[in-house]
Amino acid sequence: MSRPGEEQVVIEGPAGPIEAVVTTGDRAGLVAIICHPNPVQGGTMQNKVVHTLMRTARDMGASTLRFNFRGVGRSAGEHDYGVGEVQDCLAVIAWARAELQMDQLWLMGFSFGGYVAAAAASELPAWPERLVLVAPSVEKQRFGDLKPLGGAAIVMMGEADDVVAPQSVYDAFADEADSTVVRFADTGHFFHGQLVPLKTAVEEALS
Repeated sequence: MSRPGEEQVVIEGPAGPIEAVVTTGDRAGLVAIICHPNPVQGGTMQNKVVHTLMRTARDMGASTLRFNFRGVGRSAGEHDYGVGEVQDCLAVIAWARAELQMDQLWLMGFSFGGYVAAAAASELPAWPERLVLVAPSVEKQRFGDLKPLGGAAIVMMGEADDVVAPQSVYDAFADEADSTVVRFADTGHFFHGQLVPLKTAVEEALS
């Protein structure tokens, strides 16, 4: 269900229709696209971290677009363990270029969606203006295949994450000289009680 100021849209994807929600900002051509966590574990575009990323970008004047991967909500298809989901993301990016006149991309993702965002960025002809990854799934997904990354990433990581091992994320980005890892003390995977500090850190990363 959409909130005031949000518009529900349907985007044609490689596995069929993709359910998405758009907000319109006042910075022409700037769009933030946000990828949600693993649907096998209940992840959807309604996730609180996804909402935090969306609100941060919206409050900074960007239009925003969050969407459900294949097989989630009203999006057609079946879960594809990250392979098809990258294609979903690329279809959403292409739609934003055509329909929202996007010429600047802030690409963001949480957990499984963090991997998808990084993988989609690696497929684009030009690296996004900002790539923000929150607790990206670097173990369960083939993150090593993306390295070295084609551009900078800003990573938000809880030091008490019990879903994605913090050290695996630190190691994955240790040799990425253009990337930055922001650590959150005493913070778990879903940033419970830490969404306001997360929003502040993402604002700084996007500035």
